[in-house]
Amino acid sequence: MSKSRVIVLSVVRQGLSKAEAARRFGVTWRWVHELVRRYEAGGLDALEPRSRRPRTNPNQVEARVRDRIIELRTTLTGAGWDAGPATIAAHLEREGTPAPAISTIRRIMLDAQLITREPNKRPRAAMIRFEAHQPNELWQSDFTHWRLADGTDIEILNWLDDHSRLLLACTA
Repeated sequence: MSKSRVIVLSVVRQGLSKAEAARRFGVTWRWVHELVRRYEAGGLDALEPRSRRPRTNPNQVEARVRDRIIELRTTLTGAGWDAGPATIAAHLEREGTPAPAISTIRRIMLDAQLITREPNKRPRAAMIRFEAHQPNELWQSDFTHWRLADGTDIEILNWLDDHSRLLLACTA
């Protein structure tokens, strides 16, 4: 049973005052009053958590602009032209339609499944650097190819102590 139901039932059935219920359950008197009001209007089902999402969004892109973005993406892609968000924004501006932000255009194309999402970043475990626990326990060698100004090719060979990262030797 949820805390909201317990609070309401203690007020309605046990006869606790709203202030006593608020003190007992560690909530405000206004919240208890709101829960009782909801219960009286709709029963126990009205005590379930409600969505906090707004009913409307004044900044939402108009449906005609959204449809035009999707149409431009498919048309430009079919013709083999660049069809990225910046290009679509430029086309909308040329048509006299105020273009939304480039990030919004990208989100619209993602929602319409016109863009394949990029793979996620490497996991953090892949970024853990290996390091030897004791000096001289493990050495690393690395070589680099380099071309000198006179055209001579050389190889630069480095030896590192993996614990201290000390350069032990460098030869060319």
